Amino acid sequence: MTAPGLADRRRPHDVMRNTLLMRANPTHASDDPDVVRRLFRENPWCTLVSTNAGELVASHYPVLLDEEAPELVALTHVGRPDERLHGFGEQEVMLIVQGRHGYISPSWYVPGTTPAPTWNFSVAHCYGVPEILGQEENLRVLTRLVEHFERHVAQPQFLDPEWGAQLAKGTVGLRIPITRFVCKVKLSHDKSLENQHRVIAALREPGPYQHPDLADEMELSLES
Repeated sequence: MTAPGLADRRRPHDVMRNTLLMRANPTHASDDPDVVRRLFRENPWCTLVSTNAGELVASHYPVLLDEEAPELVALTHVGRPDERLHGFGEQEVMLIVQGRHGYISPSWYVPGTTPAPTWNFSVAHCYGVPEILGQEENLRVLTRLVEHFERHVAQPQFLDPEWGAQLAKGTVGLRIPITRFVCKVKLSHDKSLENQHRVIAALREPGPYQHPDLADEMELSLES
């Protein structure tokens, strides 16, 4: 499955030094790899960030987990010439996977609560050294990507092996063992239980910030 080769290059002095880092906050931090797995499974569109020749490079591609691996391993590809822009080799890259997110208005809280607006979200920064796949393995990953998404449509068009082999020549397949990650799940856990329920109800109401899926995720977090 191909995606537009949308690589963005910026010099480090053009971005804040902490752009690639998340501020540590134990209230919202998670070190559970299953949380990261769920993020990948539910949100298989990620940002791939690397440094090459003193520049930051970012691309956006579909990513699936290697479900056969006991550890966290991401499978993806980039379209040529993004692999040259990233300069894949022995250096670590970062995959950013983001879950549901939305604005939280302080008007939803119980009167007397600190009136601070905020944003609820789930995100993980995953780090690892990418392994470049051979031609056959790259084709298998592309075939799996297409099958993963096409199976949900009424008349799926799976990847023809012969045409897929030609398509694969324009891509570079990657296997990224995730050696470490930083994960945040910020779903109003720092608020009172009453305020959490009020936020869930507000997200389900019609309006500019309606987000029933985020409300469902918040509700699920209350039950876990």
